Amino acid sequence: MVNQPPTEAKNEPFNKDEVTTMIKEDAEYSHSKVPQWNSSIIDACLAKLKEVNKSYKYVVTCVVMQRNGAGFYAGSSVYWDNARDGSAAYRYENKSLYALVNVFALSV
Repeated sequence: MVNQPPTEAKNEPFNKDEVTTMIKEDAEYSHSKVPQWNSSIIDACLAKLKEVNKSYKYVVTCVVMQRNGAGFYAGSSVYWDNARDGSAAYRYENKSLYALVNVFALSV
């Protein structure tokens, strides 16, 4: 399969709200799927981002941590075009875990 060029304008800014909605849709916890949860979330996010067909390269990260009273800190730093590139983050928690998903969009 040959990659098709994006149909959107290359200068369109990154839409953080659009991506955050995608992440939330895929962040439903199922205890029986904990071992595969991390990769499932990443794969689903990337698939939906590909459907958007915008002129970006995406980086998706997902951290899943047991909720047992321990502290949790995550950080990131980027050097990019503030007018065109962007990121979105979503934190999910329930009584047994924390999950943090980050999406970075880099214009091409």
